[in-house]
This record gives sequence, C-alpha cells and structure tokens, in this order.
Amino acid sequence: MTVDVAVVGSGHNALVGAAYLARQGRSVTVFEADTVPGGAVSTVERFPGYRVDRGSSAHLMFRHTGIAEELDLAAHGLRYLDCDPWAFAPTPPGGTAPPIVFRADLDATAASIAAACGAREATAYRRFVGDWAPRARATMAAFGGSPSPARLGRAFWPTKGRASVAQLSRTYLASGDQLLDEYFDDERLKAALAWFGAQSGPAMSEPGTAPMVGFAALMHTLPPGRAVGGSGALTTALLGRLGADGGTVELGTTVTELRRSGRAWQVTVAGPDGPRTVTARTVLAGCHVLTTLGLLERGGYDGARIGRWRRTIQIGPGVGMVLRLGTTEPPRFDGVPLADQAGLGLLVADRGHLHRARGDMLAGDAPRRPAVLAMTFSGLDPSIAPAGRHNTTLWAQWYPYALGGAGARRDWAAVAEAEADRIVAETGRWAPGFAETVEHRHVQTPATLESELGLLGGNVMHVEMALHDMLLFRPLPELAGGRVPDAPGLALAGASMHPGGGVNGSSGRIAARLLARDLGHLARWRL
Repeated sequence: MTVDVAVVGSGHNALVGAAYLARQGRSVTVFEADTVPGGAVSTVERFPGYRVDRGSSAHLMFRHTGIAEELDLAAHGLRYLDCDPWAFAPTPPGGTAPPIVFRADLDATAASIAAACGAREATAYRRFVGDWAPRARATMAAFGGSPSPARLGRAFWPTKGRASVAQLSRTYLASGDQLLDEYFDDERLKAALAWFGAQSGPAMSEPGTAPMVGFAALMHTLPPGRAVGGSGALTTALLGRLGADGGTVELGTTVTELRRSGRAWQVTVAGPDGPRTVTARTVLAGCHVLTTLGLLERGGYDGARIGRWRRTIQIGPGVGMVLRLGTTEPPRFDGVPLADQAGLGLLVADRGHLHRARGDMLAGDAPRRPAVLAMTFSGLDPSIAPAGRHNTTLWAQWYPYALGGAGARRDWAAVAEAEADRIVAETGRWAPGFAETVEHRHVQTPATLESELGLLGGNVMHVEMALHDMLLFRPLPELAGGRVPDAPGLALAGASMHPGGGVNGSSGRIAARLLARDLGHLARWRL
C-alpha cells in the first residue's frame, strides 16, 4: 500500500490537515489506535440516552479560524449553537450579590457587572474589551500560520514606533493577575476572569498570561460554540469531508514505527489483521509530540537527540479531573436559570482559591478545595440527554498526575471516587442539592485522561502553555516550525504544536500547507 499522506492519529488537528490534503487530490489514510475517532474531540453514549463528550465541550477558538468555512463542514452536518451567555459567575456560597453573567452583547454584560460589582467595574470592563478585542484578534491571526518571527511581529506589534513596541511588549508579557489589577477593583470579577484565562493551563500569576485573560474580549465578537450533538460532531463532519474527497480512516490500527527510507516513509502499523508496512510519501503526525518522537526512535532516528528533546519538553502541570454526569435537573445556581447556563460556570469568588489549588497540585496533593468549572449544555442542546434529564460536566483543574509528588506515590484508582465526591460537594456549595440530582457518573482522572485519550501526564494541552512553551518555543525551538530536523516529508500537528491546546485546528492546517509543498517537490521523483 502506497499513499501520499499517512496520518498518525485522528484528533481534530490531524483530521483538519488530512481533509485539506485530500481536497487537493492527495491520497490520504488516517491510522487511529482507538476504535472511536476524534481523540479528545469525541462524543459517546456513556450512559443510556446520553451523548457525553470524552474531552472538549465548548469550542472557544475554532469558529474564529475560518476552517469550518474553508472545508465547508456545514455541508457535512456541522452546526454550532452560540454559547450565550458564554460564561457566568454565580452568587458565591453564603453571599447575596447577584451573579455575573457574561453575554455576547457587551451592553448586557456591563449591566450585569454593574448590578453585581458596581458601575465603576462595568465601565472598566468596557475599557478592557475595547483595549483587548483587537489584541485578541491579533493573537488569533498569529495562531493561524507558522510561528515565524516576521509573522508574529506583524500580528502582535502592528503599530509603529519604539514607544508603542515597548508598551505592547510589556502588555503581552504581563501576567493575567497584573492585567486584572490594572483594570478592576472587584475581586469577584477578577476571579471570574482569571478562572476563564486559567483554562489554558498556567496560573494567571505567571508572566505572559495576560493574553489568556484578554481573549475574553473576543467572546463579544463571536462566543464559544457548542456543536449540536456533542463536541464529536466536529469530528464527524471532518470525517465526512475527508471521505467525500477520497480519504480513508483505519480505526483500531496503531502506528508502531516511523522509518525514513530513501525518499519515502515506511510506516509500520498493527491492526486487526496483524502488522504491516505502509509506504507514504509524507507523514502528518497528529498525536502527542512525545509519542511521535518514540515512533521515530523505533524507526532508527537519533536516540540521543530525542533523549535531549524529551528532557526539555515540559508536559505538566496543567492537569485536571473531569466528571461526566447524568442528572435529573440542572444545577440550581441562585439567580442563574438553565437558559443562562449556556456557557462556562466559573465557580470561584476570589483568586486565592485558584492559587491554593495550584499550590496544592505542585506539592503533589489534591487541592484542599477544588476549583470547578461547570457546564450543562443539555439546556442549549436537548439531544445530548434523555427527555427530562440533563448532561453536566464538571472540570476541576490542578490535580497532580503523580499524587504524592516526590514522596510516597498513591494510586489514582484508589482515590478517584473520593475526589469525585469532593468535586460534587464543592459544586453543591454553589448549587445546593446538586449531589441528590446525580444519577450517572463517569470519572476521568489525570491517569485515565492519559490511558483513554493519549494525553500524556493527563495534560489536556499536551505541553504546558506557559510563555516559554509558546509561539517560537512550542514545544521547543528545534520543532516549533512543525518539522523534525533530518526528517523530510514529516509534519507535526496537534496540541503539542503551535498554537497549542484547545479546539483550534490551526496546527493541522499549518501541517497540511507544509506537506502540500513537500508533495509538490516529490512529484518530480519516482518512489
């Protein structure tokens, strides 16, 4: 078997790259070890009648990339519903202040902030959005192409003059906490926006995290999208696009080795009928970068060089736990009806809650008080739960992959259910009686996120999203262009690569552009 492109993994970035190449008339085959395609962008019937996401839920970035339109995914069934409100911060336990509701409409959001936090904070929020919306658009522009210095310079520093460059450099390099302190006085508002920004992984006290908070401003242009039928509906549409253009997918087929041979690649795969070797002109590796390096090492690539890269690539510690729940009713947040639970429920009232949770994780302990993000999308899309029931996801960030740190290690399997109880209990502090509504529960720990979805170290972003691991440094400078030195015809995609984690798709499109050029050159040679 000979193909133009062999694709390793069927995550959404890999499928985006595969779809672009198939549309160009290239022969493309995707090899996926799992029996469910899509990686962390997949949805299964976890409980009878429930369509439950295995990984991502709200698609914050994908609709800003233009990929859905370029690939005409609507023709293959993809339909998005606006998550509007896109976030909400309920009344804190024991408090009386109204909830803060972030709607796509800026005026409505400002009115909610004024009622909960005061007129001064509402005015400051308008200024924040005015300042950061164009910066967030510049960030998305930078994310759309390969991370070359010239491209990044045009995106991030579009103005002229030494003073403007210095000011913007400071702005982008600031911490999220510093940004929030510059604009706002109300701690509850700052905590909500910090928790939104922290969904990228790092603590908002770290340098370079200001843009992660600033990305909230772009939600007033186009809010997060919820794919009808579950997050995996994006994967289904990409598979439809790929199949319509002649691409194929082999599920339950594991790539075990990548070996360069002459002007082609020998891709060893193990499937239901046993191992075999596929000849590919090019390879698009959409799996975790460390997984790809392991495949290359088994294929004879320089082991010493790979060893150095492994020690440099920072996997953690952006790790969390996930609870997938089937409930008899949605969480009863004071002042937040089901219609206003279309987006992210930010269950924190002060940034100290976040700092303590992260500190506990760094010490190898479960957080003394979980920080929870609550999402109930069944009010927006009733198709994902049986009639009269609801589908709720609780994400609790900053749980350590290695419990006990450097000391006595504990087994996640032994503590998973107890930690899940604590996450439900924390949610119940904000939504009294919530625990009594839970009928079904599926628990995903950092260990099971690794074993089920290939998320090494349990990190949903593959590689830490800290400043030194982004842009020209993701996952490290030698690999940041989506290439592996001395491995022609191989392109890297996935959350390990620029622009990073989350449902984006841009790394797949970037990889497709690289391989399209490779295939143009290879057309002059016979394999």
